[in-house]
Amino acid sequence: MTTKTPSARELRRQRKAALETQIEQQRIDIMVESSRWLGATQQIDRTFRRIKLPTYTLGGLALLASARHPHALVRFAQRGVAGVLLLRRAQRLLRMLRR
Repeated sequence: MTTKTPSARELRRQRKAALETQIEQQRIDIMVESSRWLGATQQIDRTFRRIKLPTYTLGGLALLASARHPHALVRFAQRGVAGVLLLRRAQRLLRMLRR
């Protein structure tokens, strides 16, 4: 009884077929997950499309105003940063008080 071992060429063909099958399965998985992702983010995308134009408009107006009065933009940015820091500190304080 002699068992014939597959040649190197046959092993490569088998390996290639296995890899192609694996790649095809990965492609199917990606298509399914992308469909799920689009469904999950649909509401976010719709909201973003709705607020995109007003946001760009406000940004353009702010840019125009900053070109006319550059110091006002710096002052506005400083107040914005201070507001954010104050809000975070207030949130931290409220969390501490709830404990």
